[in-house]
Amino acid sequence: MHYFERAGESRFRASRHTQGAWSPDEQHIAPSLGLLAHIVEQDRDRRRDDRLPLTRLSYDILGTVPVTEVDVSVRVLRPGRSIELVEATMTHGGRPVLVLRAWLMQRFPTAHLAGSALSPIPGVDEMPTWDMSAAWPGGFIASAEVRRLAPAPGRSTAWVRTGVGLVAGEAASPAARAIGLLDIANGLAVRAEPSAVAFPNIDLTAHLFAEPRGEWLGFDTSVSFGPDGLGLTHSIIHDETGPIGSSAQMLTVRPTTV
Repeated sequence: MHYFERAGESRFRASRHTQGAWSPDEQHIAPSLGLLAHIVEQDRDRRRDDRLPLTRLSYDILGTVPVTEVDVSVRVLRPGRSIELVEATMTHGGRPVLVLRAWLMQRFPTAHLAGSALSPIPGVDEMPTWDMSAAWPGGFIASAEVRRLAPAPGRSTAWVRTGVGLVAGEAASPAARAIGLLDIANGLAVRAEPSAVAFPNIDLTAHLFAEPRGEWLGFDTSVSFGPDGLGLTHSIIHDETGPIGSSAQMLTVRPTTV
C-alpha cells in the first residue's frame, strides 16, 4: 500500500489512501506534505552528499487537490554550504496547489547540550486506541493508527503512525514519513463537530529541532477559534525520545448553519 506512485519523472498518481476528510473527491493534504518533503530530500541528495536535515517547513495550501495525478518541481532559492532554502511546488492541471519553502541546516555535535523545557506526553502504551474514522471519513484517516487522550474540546495528546508507504517502490526517510502525518493534527483535537462547522487549514508551518525517529509521531495539540471566522491549530511534535519541534495551522472557521 502507498499514498502515491510515480507516473513520470516529476508526476505522481495519488491512491485512494490520500482521500480527504472534508470531501472524498479531494486529497487530504497530509500525504502531499510528505511527498514534497521527499522530493526536496531527493533533490538535495542529487546535489550534495551531506544530507542536510529539513528544519523549517512552511507550506501554503493554494487550492484543493483531486485524487488524481499531480506534478512537482523543485528549485534552490538560497544555496549555501551549511544553510540553504529550497522551494517545492505541486501543480494540478497547470495550477499550483501546494508550495513548500524548506530551510535545510548543517549538523553540529551538540549532544552534550541537548534538552528542552517542553513537557513530554504520555507514552504510546499509556494512551487508548482511538478509531479516528468514527469522527472523520476518508482514506487517509483510515490509513492512520491513532492513540489519543482528549480531556476537553480543542485539546488532545496523541500518537499516530501509518503502515502505508509514501511513494510506491521508493524508500522515504523517517523525516519525510513523519512530515506526511503532521496535517492530521487539525482532526485530533476537535473543538466543534465537523458536521456543524468546517475548519480546514490554509497552511502548515513546522519547526523541527531534531529529526523524527521511529514509527510513531506524537502530538500535544490545542485548537483555538476566534470570534471572526479565524482559528489556529498548534501542536508540540514528539517522537519516542521526547519533544522535537512544533507545528501550526491557520484555520478558516465556517459554520455550516448560522
